[in-house]
This record gives sequence, C-alpha cells and structure tokens, in this order.
Amino acid sequence: MTEPHPSLTYSDYLALDDVLSAQHPRSDEHDELLFIVIHQVYELWFKQMLHEITGLQRRLEEGDTPRALHTLGRVRTILKVNVAQVDVLETMTPRQFTSFRGRLDASSGFQSAQFRELEATLGRRDPRVFEHYPEGSEGRTRIAAAMSRPSIFDSFLRYLLTQGYDVPAAALERDLTTAWEPSPDVQRLLLAAYDDDGGAAQVAERLVDLDEGLQEWRYRHVKMVERTIGAKPGTGGSSGATYLWSTVTRALFPDLWAIRSEM
Repeated sequence: MTEPHPSLTYSDYLALDDVLSAQHPRSDEHDELLFIVIHQVYELWFKQMLHEITGLQRRLEEGDTPRALHTLGRVRTILKVNVAQVDVLETMTPRQFTSFRGRLDASSGFQSAQFRELEATLGRRDPRVFEHYPEGSEGRTRIAAAMSRPSIFDSFLRYLLTQGYDVPAAALERDLTTAWEPSPDVQRLLLAAYDDDGGAAQVAERLVDLDEGLQEWRYRHVKMVERTIGAKPGTGGSSGATYLWSTVTRALFPDLWAIRSEM
C-alpha cells in the first residue's frame, strides 16, 4: 500500500501552478480568456479519450466484454461533455470574437495534433492532415504512428474472433495504413452477432453510440462556427464551416450503419 505523502497538497498533485498559468491572452479583450480556456479543456479531454481508447482496444482484443462496455460508455460521456462545452462558447457573440480574432494569426484547430491522432485511432486515414505538421515534428510522428496501428474497428473484429465468430481473414490481415472499406462479409457477420443478441451486439451498439456522439459534436461545432463567423474563412487559411460540414456525417463504422436496413 502506498503511504500518503504528508507534504503533498491538492495544488501540487494537480500541478495547478502550471495549469492556471498556461493561459496567455494576446489582447486585453475580456472574452479571449474564455476562448483559450475552452480549447485547453478540449485538449485535456482529447488526451483522456486517447488514454481510454488505448485501454478499450486492449480490452476488446482480450475479449473482455464488461470492461469494453464500461470504457465505451465513458468515452461517450466525455463526448457529451464536449458537446455541452459548445454552449459555453456560444455565449460569445460574433463581435466579441472578432475583437481578438486577429491575434490568433495562423493558429487553427486544424493544428490540433491530439484530435488528428484521435481521428486516426477511430479509423481515419488521410495523409492530407500532415499539411499542418512539419516533417519530424512530434505531432506528425504521433499521427503517423496512429495511422499505422489497428483502429478501434480493427480491434472490434479481433474481439468478435474471441467471441467465436468466423471473422474473414482478409479483414484481420488488411493493410492498416489504409482506410477501412465496407465489407459485405463483415456485415453478414455483424448481423449474426445481432441475431445472437449477446455481448457482441451490446459492444456493437456502444460503438454506434460513439460514432453518433462524434457526429453530434461535429454538428454542434460547425453550427457554432457558422453562428460566430458565418461563411468567413477559418483562421490559418482553412475554409471554415464549408470544410467542417463535409465531416459531419462521415461515419466511423460504416458497416454498423449499413446493416440497419437489413435488420
């Protein structure tokens, strides 16, 4: 048992001196601090989701249904918190944002390496994201590594194997650096799991929850952008809402959606 350290304080344990001194507004505008805090909190949640998903993939591949369900529930709840944070951002009017927007220079949410790593872990394989990360940078290295590892869906297929389902060899041995392509063979397997109505079906439904949760966050995000800057280009030269709309209905697990019309 770990003995308590008598000199450890709440502030020391949470490194609050570091956390609370990490906000550096570049203007005297009142609302810039809110903008910084919200985005720093997002980055903390991205870090936690990456941590949770690493554990989730391990539990899936071990065939641990209860813990996989628990972790999926936690990630979905974090996504709900992320959606709720948009409400706080929307308390800032367009003019309040414009008052300090120019101080952001070329910085943009497109440069969030953690979110790109999270997308890759969830299955996205798009080399265009590297445009924002120089060769040899830590962010680029982490994203590239995530794009070469099994995605959550790859781990789910290995989970199905542990549950006695005959997963096609082509699905298990695919090139992990490429995006998953919907598979009729896998869809038939998923339908069989739903017919059995056991743990595998429950895990599949929680994956759909996760997919839907990310789509919900993307939708709230793009509406917040439209509400704040309209059709203006985003910071850093991005196309703003135009690009964000293209991501809203992008399914993480297309096979799990495709079988809905077959049930």
